[in-house]
Amino acid sequence: MDPEGPVLVEGPVEIVLADGTVARSDRFTVAICTCRRSRTYPWCDTSHRRRERAPRPTDDRKP
Repeated sequence: MDPEGPVLVEGPVEIVLADGTVARSDRFTVAICTCRRSRTYPWCDTSHRRRERAPRPTDDRKP
């Protein structure tokens, strides 16, 4: 599972959000957002693709 991408789940799906709201989808396959950038959260709208990942810091210290 990639934390920068969606989780694909076979539908139909019901998700209970933190505020108690229930989101439902009757699709055969559902993409659930894990990055929280989606405008249609909890469903993925591929917003994760618009943002580039920051380069990982390198550790130049020698043991």
